[in-house]
Amino acid sequence: MSFHEIRFPAALSFGSSGGPERRTEIVTLANGYEERNAPWSQSRRRYDAGVSMRSLDDIETLLAFFEAREGQLYGFRWKDWSDYKSCAPTAQIAFTDQLLARGDGDTHDFQLIKSYRSGQQEVARVIAKPVAGTLRIGVNGSELREGLDFSVDLTTGRIVLDEAPVTNAEVTAGFEFDVPVRFDTDRIATSVASFQAGDMPNVPVVELRV
Repeated sequence: MSFHEIRFPAALSFGSSGGPERRTEIVTLANGYEERNAPWSQSRRRYDAGVSMRSLDDIETLLAFFEAREGQLYGFRWKDWSDYKSCAPTAQIAFTDQLLARGDGDTHDFQLIKSYRSGQQEVARVIAKPVAGTLRIGVNGSELREGLDFSVDLTTGRIVLDEAPVTNAEVTAGFEFDVPVRFDTDRIATSVASFQAGDMPNVPVVELRV
C-alpha cells in the first residue's frame, strides 16, 4: 500500500468534523420485520479537513500537504481529536488502559486494540498507527520497558515482547494513536474571496484499511 508515515498538521485537524461510519444491509420482509447484516467488522471514519481552515496560511499548508500526497494516491496519518487515546481524552495514559490479550506461555506478538463498551456489548478496534513515545505496556500488572522488554512497530501497531507471558497473564497497553487515512478527492477548490467571507473548502478524508 502507498502510505506516507507523516501526520496531517494536527493544528489544522483540530476543529474538523467527522467520525465513524458503519455499513448495514437492511432487508424489509413482507411481514414488516427486518433482517439486518453488517458486512464490515470494523467501522470506517470520515472527516472534513476543510472546516478547520482558519486563515490563508492554513490553506497554503493544506495545498502543500495535498500536493505532496498526490491527491488520493498516498495515505497519511490523521489525529482525530475526539478519539486519539487508549483512555478518555482528559485522562492520563496508563499501561492498564486496554486489555490486548491473555498469555498462553508461547505467544510474543500482540496487536494493539482499543475496546468500545456500552452495556453488555463490546467492539475491539484495531490500532495500526500508534504515536511514537506514547506507548506503555504491562503484563499482569507490572509495567514493561520499551527497548528492553518489548518493541513496537509504529507502522502496524504490533508489539513484540522479549518474554512470552505465562498462561492467563493479562497483556495491557496504553497509547496515543493516529488514524490511517487518505484524501477522498483529487480536487480541492479554493477561493480567496469566499474564504475571507467564511466559506471553507470541502476537503473529505476517509480512513484506510491497513
